[in-house]
Amino acid sequence: MSEHEQRPPAPQVRQQEQVRRGGGRHPSAAGRARLRAALLPRPTRAQLFTGLLCLLLGLALAVQVRSNTGEDLTSLRQSELIGLLDDAGDRGDRLAREVRELERTRDELVSSSDQSAAARELAQERLEQLSILAGTAGATGPGIRLTVAGPEVDAAVLLGAVQELRDAGAEAIQVGDVRVVASTAFVDAADGSVLVDGQELDSPFVFLAIGSAQTLASAMDFPGGVIPTVTSEGGTAAVEELEVVEVSALRAPSEPQYARPADPPSSS
Repeated sequence: MSEHEQRPPAPQVRQQEQVRRGGGRHPSAAGRARLRAALLPRPTRAQLFTGLLCLLLGLALAVQVRSNTGEDLTSLRQSELIGLLDDAGDRGDRLAREVRELERTRDELVSSSDQSAAARELAQERLEQLSILAGTAGATGPGIRLTVAGPEVDAAVLLGAVQELRDAGAEAIQVGDVRVVASTAFVDAADGSVLVDGQELDSPFVFLAIGSAQTLASAMDFPGGVIPTVTSEGGTAAVEELEVVEVSALRAPSEPQYARPADPPSSS
């Protein structure tokens, strides 16, 4: 065989080299690329959301730790990071307890304020009651008007009328223009008049008393009472039950000479 006949055809060699060097991929290489893409993990939305939360939590924890201790989280071990997270949880629990304690204190203060307001209201009511009894405040309410007259009506008769009114439950009494209180004095004058706390009163004597009108009227008219006593001695006496009686006479408060307020008892 000649030398020309033994050489392979040149175009065939160039075609094989073009296949090896060409830009197209071999079918087996494309399959391996698809296999790698299928095996790579693809994060879901839940995983992305969880990762974002972890990132935010880590950033917040890092800022807190750095602001408080100045330490670098990168130098901490996993157990130390867990400890920091637990410590943050404990701080949250303590803050929650403090909030509950403050709310309880607020409720106690509100309750105390309510109790103080109720106590002030009760004290005001008690002050008004004592002022009526002491004669330093006017009073109004149901009651009676008692009128007695006659030459035999003296200080003893008037004092007896006051005592019977008190026994019948009179809460405020006025005779003439004088407010009757516990210390009121009745004294016979030389001209036949009666001095009531130093003020001269003449017949007829008019009493105004606040209380149960029926009870007060009955007390004035029972046997041995004011009306039978006065009428038996030639005088006149009459009682009227009224729905509204106004006791307007006032008595100036007097300063006690010896008595002083006592100290409140100790709580111990």
